[in-house]
Amino acid sequence: MTRKNGAAAVAEPADTGAEAVRGALEGVASHLHPKVSWELDDHPVPTGREEVWRFTPVHRLEDLLTSPATGVELDCALRLPEGVTAGFVEGDAVRAAAVEPPADRTSAIAAANAGRARLVTVPAGLELDEPVELDFTGTGVDRPAYQQTIIGVGAGARARILLRFEGSARIADKIDVRVGAGARVDLVTLQDWAPDAVHVAQSSLLVGRDATVRTVQASLGGAVTRMLERASYEGAGGELEQFGLYFVDSGRHVEHRLFVDHNQPLSRSNIDYRGALQDEGSLGVWVGDVLIRKQAEGISTYEANKNLLLTAGARAESIPNLEIATGRIEGAGHSSTTGRFDDEQLFYLRSRGIPEDEARRLVVQGFFVEIVRRIGIPEVAERLMAAVQRQLDAIAPDWGAPE
Repeated sequence: MTRKNGAAAVAEPADTGAEAVRGALEGVASHLHPKVSWELDDHPVPTGREEVWRFTPVHRLEDLLTSPATGVELDCALRLPEGVTAGFVEGDAVRAAAVEPPADRTSAIAAANAGRARLVTVPAGLELDEPVELDFTGTGVDRPAYQQTIIGVGAGARARILLRFEGSARIADKIDVRVGAGARVDLVTLQDWAPDAVHVAQSSLLVGRDATVRTVQASLGGAVTRMLERASYEGAGGELEQFGLYFVDSGRHVEHRLFVDHNQPLSRSNIDYRGALQDEGSLGVWVGDVLIRKQAEGISTYEANKNLLLTAGARAESIPNLEIATGRIEGAGHSSTTGRFDDEQLFYLRSRGIPEDEARRLVVQGFFVEIVRRIGIPEVAERLMAAVQRQLDAIAPDWGAPE
C-alpha cells in the first residue's frame, strides 16, 4: 500500500498474479455508485436503511418513488443564442442521446414517467457570447412532475449554460450533459425554489477529450433537495471543476451526492462545495466519491466540503471518499470541515463599529464569495449573490450562537 497526497493508493503488484489483482479491483461494485439501469425494477423502492439513502427523508418522497405517470412537467422558458437548437426526443432516441441510464429510483421513475426529453444542442465549433438559459417554473405541489433534459455541446464549442428552477413543485428529474472534445463549457444550476418545493434529480456529465468543464450548483430554496451529480470522461485530458453552495434552514433537507469517475488517463477534477446551515432539524448532506480506475494514470483530483453552522440545532453530514486502483497518479486528496462562526473574525468586525448581525452577514458573504468569484460569468455571479443576499435577509433575524 502506498500513499499519495494523504490518500490511500493501491500499488501495482509485482508478482505473476498482477493481472488477477487488477481484474478484481476493476470488478468491485461499490455501494457508493450502484449499477445504472433503464429498468425501473432494477431500482427497488428504498427503505432509508440503504447506504445511499440513509440520510434522505424517504417518507417525504413517497409519491416520487412510486406514483405512475402524471403528464405534469415544469413550465420552461428558453433563451437560446443564435445557432442553438431545442426540441423533444422520445423512446429509443432518449436513451441514445443520454449520457447514462438512471442510477437511483427517483431518476429511473423520472425516465419511465416523463415520456419524452427536451434536447438542447450547441453545434460543434460554435462560440457563444450569450448564455443558453433554461428557466424552469413549478406551478404547484398537488401532483408529482417528471421530466428529462438532455444538453449536447459539440466538439470545439464554447458555451455558458444556465438552468434555473423556481416556484412550487414536487419533481423527479433526470439531466444529461454531453460535452464534445476540446469544448469549453460553464454549467450553472440555480435552485431558487419556493419553501414547499421538493426536487430530486440525477445530473450526469460526460467530459470529452481535452474538454474543459466548470459547473456551479446552488441550492437556495425548497423543502427537500436531493441531487445525484455524476461525471465521467470520454477521452484523455478532460478537465472538470465543480463548485457548489447551499443554504439549509427551517427544517429543510439539502443533499448533494457527487461521483466523479476517472475512467480516462490524464484527466483532472477539482471539487469545492460550501454550505451554511441554521435552525433545529435542518440537515445538509454532502457525499463526495472519486473513483480512480486502473487505466486512469496521470490523473489529479481533489474534493473539499466546508460547512458553516449559523445556529444551534442545525446538522451537517460531510463524507468525502476516494477509491484508487492505481498508484500512478499525479495527486489525489480530500478535506472536510464543519464549524461555527469564527469568533476572531466577528470580534475584528465588531471592534470596528460593525453591528453583530451585519458582521455575521459579512462573514457568510465572504464564505460564499470565494465560490462565486470563480464562476467567471459576471451576470451569473450577480444572480447568485442576489440569491445569497435574499437568503441572508430572511435568516439574519434568527441568528444565534451555536452550542
